[in-house]
Amino acid sequence: MTAPDSIPVLYRIVRMTFQPEHVDAFLQLFENARPRIEAVSGCRSVALLRDADRPNVFTTFSVWDSDAALQAYRSSDFFRSTWSRTRALFLEKPVAHSYHVEVTA
Repeated sequence: MTAPDSIPVLYRIVRMTFQPEHVDAFLQLFENARPRIEAVSGCRSVALLRDADRPNVFTTFSVWDSDAALQAYRSSDFFRSTWSRTRALFLEKPVAHSYHVEVTA
């Protein structure tokens, strides 16, 4: 295994637990927002994962050119509006982490 070259890629993982009755509303919100998120400068991709055991728990996995690109998106009116609508559907507080690749196979 080797350390990666100086690749400024940032991986963002956000785990969200929704009120079960609001899962469909979240899925619709995500489906509408995803193309706009992926069109943001610096966003490489966005995926939505669903917990295998808890169907109201989802994780977004997004790839960004840098932390600066992610922060610029998080400062946008689009993010604030979308996050406000998403936050209203939560059952539990979301958990977010950002990562850089340290070692690759």
